Amino acid sequence: MTSVGLWSTFIDAPQLENALLNLCINARDAMPRGGRITIETANRWIDERGSQSRDLTPGQYLSLCVSDTGTGMSPEVINRAFDPFFTTKPLGQGTGLGLSMVYGFVRQSGGQVRIYSEPEQGTTMCLYLPRHYLGAPEEVEAVETCESAPAQTERTVMIVDDEPTIRMLVAEVLEDQGYIPIEAGEGASALKMLESDMRIDLLVTDVGLPGGMNGRQLADAARIIRPDLKVLFITGYAENAIIGNGHLDPGMWVLTKPFTMDAFASRIYEMIERKD
Repeated sequence: MTSVGLWSTFIDAPQLENALLNLCINARDAMPRGGRITIETANRWIDERGSQSRDLTPGQYLSLCVSDTGTGMSPEVINRAFDPFFTTKPLGQGTGLGLSMVYGFVRQSGGQVRIYSEPEQGTTMCLYLPRHYLGAPEEVEAVETCESAPAQTERTVMIVDDEPTIRMLVAEVLEDQGYIPIEAGEGASALKMLESDMRIDLLVTDVGLPGGMNGRQLADAARIIRPDLKVLFITGYAENAIIGNGHLDPGMWVLTKPFTMDAFASRIYEMIERKD
């Protein structure tokens, strides 16, 4: 999935091709029973807060992410994934050099690699590569300010999803846009925060939640406490009946899976900034 108007980045093309191939091979090997590999590119404006979590200099980056629906990684494996010669594959089936070479290439290019994964929940590997200006930076400064700069607000978005990897990815997109993310893994804990006096401008919730309260029920309960709260449902086709097959109250919207992170960011901006 490719975003429109991608920025340029100055890197060694054969090394990028090799890095992408390595990530796809790892994704394939993580799905012995089959699955889906998704490759997504997007522009990312990383501010001071987001740069600290990614170990990057604040600025503009091109992200390239490879996701799979495979076995996932434990925190211990994630911590060692970039170590030379470390591999979880059987003897003779892997050198343990693939990810370390990817990491080395990206760091030498001024970027960073991030892993988002949970056991049995799949993995997303994201390369962040610095933007390269084709002209003089001052020539595009005005355009960047108008089109690319994240919102400079203290607006807060609550993310409710039982998959930590999805919450992390969504939180990073929100931080890139200048919003403050807060997270909950199920309806009860989300409702407790909604009952507090903390600022929450938008509720983003998966429809299928554990714990006996689905996303629509959470939204309805939240509207009793905060009648003007805007709500974005993230749903698959099979879950549409839960949210009323598109029959929603004013201030509620639906984003259907699968979707790109750019589409998500655009919808968030539209919902928060609109005045109705």
